[in-house]
Amino acid sequence: MTISMYAASVPVFTQMLNSLTDLLDKAETHANDKKIDPNALLQSRLFPDMFALTRQVLIAADFAKGCCARLAGVDVPKYDDTEQTFAELKTRIAKTLAFIGSLPAVQIDGSEERDITTSSGPNSKSFKGQTYLLHYALPQFFFHVTTAYAILRHNGVEVGKRDFMGKY
Repeated sequence: MTISMYAASVPVFTQMLNSLTDLLDKAETHANDKKIDPNALLQSRLFPDMFALTRQVLIAADFAKGCCARLAGVDVPKYDDTEQTFAELKTRIAKTLAFIGSLPAVQIDGSEERDITTSSGPNSKSFKGQTYLLHYALPQFFFHVTTAYAILRHNGVEVGKRDFMGKY
């Protein structure tokens, strides 16, 4: 039995982006309750050579919208990366959720063999749709969501596995 490309993408991204929004809510509450400057969390990183929380969230959202757009055969929406606050990050996630939620399953299903090319700076990578989803986009997405979670946990935000998983 095969699984649909839609079922393996949009609902997974949706679950985790909703959980990321909830994590940001908890982080904002934590900062307010502890009288911590929100930027201390937003600019926090696990190690000096890693991206800060803000960038981790933006990249996770970008992987979700980019993957779903490419699988659906539509242009990837371009968003300015200017978000700096919890509210702005949550708005970015909401915009991403609205976009991926607008893509019909029939547009993504059957994309297993679609040729997909991505580029990051001077580097480009080419995949077939299923390989792109399962071996590139999802692992990249989960890396950035997990790193955002770890940054918050490391900084004392009381979150656990249930918070990471969200509602499914």
